[in-house]
Amino acid sequence: MSATSIWKPPLGRLTLGLALAVVATAFESLAVATILPTATTQLGGLALYGWAFSAFMLASLIGISVGGSQNDRAGPSLVFLAGILLFVAGLVVSGLASSMPILVGGRTLQGAGAGLLSAVSYAAIAQAYAVDLQPRMLATLSSAWVVPGLIGPGVAGLVAEHASWRWVFLGLVPLPVIAAVLVLPALRRLPVATSPAEGSGRTWLAVQLGFGASMGLVGISLRTWEFALLLLVTGSLVAVHALRRLLPAGTGVARAGLPAAIASMALLNFAFFGTEAFLPLALSHVRRAPVLLSGASLTAAALTWTLGAWLPVRFAERVGRRPIIFAGLGVLGAGLLGSLSLLFPSVPTASAVFVWGVAGLGMGLAFATTAAAILETAAPGHAGVASSSLQLAQVLGAALATGAGGAIVAAPFAGDPPILGIGAVDLLMVAAVALAMLAARGVPNARSASAAQ
Repeated sequence: MSATSIWKPPLGRLTLGLALAVVATAFESLAVATILPTATTQLGGLALYGWAFSAFMLASLIGISVGGSQNDRAGPSLVFLAGILLFVAGLVVSGLASSMPILVGGRTLQGAGAGLLSAVSYAAIAQAYAVDLQPRMLATLSSAWVVPGLIGPGVAGLVAEHASWRWVFLGLVPLPVIAAVLVLPALRRLPVATSPAEGSGRTWLAVQLGFGASMGLVGISLRTWEFALLLLVTGSLVAVHALRRLLPAGTGVARAGLPAAIASMALLNFAFFGTEAFLPLALSHVRRAPVLLSGASLTAAALTWTLGAWLPVRFAERVGRRPIIFAGLGVLGAGLLGSLSLLFPSVPTASAVFVWGVAGLGMGLAFATTAAAILETAAPGHAGVASSSLQLAQVLGAALATGAGGAIVAAPFAGDPPILGIGAVDLLMVAAVALAMLAARGVPNARSASAAQ
């Protein structure tokens, strides 16, 4: 396609369709984070709180790899449809759940569907949009969080307090169905780029990665140290073996170039989502704040993330990528320290809105800039594989953070309410920001020559 604008033909309808798909998943993500403390209180099982996030993310790993390879081999429309069906099924299971394990099962289905949808979205950007338009499209997808960010957490809080948290899941069912009706015709017009050599085997590797990561997270949650150590070591070996084949060589040591960008993306998501998952728990269980305050805090972050995502579009060419990523990480670190301060009674709970808004701004700056650095490396015919690398880093970082955080919060030392546990989680996420700054030193500072051609 040759186009000068993402909103004009031939890209206009595709842009609108992808944005609507993001709106559907954004409503679910923000609403669930808001009401999960309420659902956990009713169903019991605080030990599974982190798994409600991790199961979603780990299932997304499989969905992303399947979606990326199948997008390149068969085109995006069937992948997108499968994602919608799984996502809707997960909403229904979660909404009707009678226990935390069933709720976690529903979240697993949602994650698999969301992974397929996300892989299609990023692959479509790399396939259909010129390099000059890709940062603008990434910022547009971030902007698709604005409406869900404005009303999603607040509506979820009202529904949970005055009706039932179950309707936060069930009430979302029509939205992805409508999105599918609007998106599928545009996706069918995208060309199919066959790359069977790189796509083959990625599904099995993703299964290994998800299984290994799950074993490791179960291991750190156990009280019997011998069995815990066995699961942790075995799961880590399985996951690392798969990850080394799914991601570019050198990612584990943040080698300069694409590996450093992917490592930075993983650490960035580890820090942000590992804190955000437990912010509502801190406000509701530790500070006894209303659910609406948690919703307002998530809303603030969604809006400032959007602002941060648009700023690199204007300044990246002039100042380079690395200064923007460093600035974003610094702002994010300040927000995480502010989240930690909310555990102290002397800090007003209302400041959570400002604190998490600061974190969202830093996330928007760093995320959009790092994602652009990864996507521009996609070779012709390999858009799905490149998008899979980006998404695997994003989702694995969030999954490990929420899983590890859940184990910490459920540990005996965490307390009841888990003040020490949440504090330890926040400190771990601050450390992840410091590591992300080290990794970001190897991110390409300017657009590569090959991408610019």
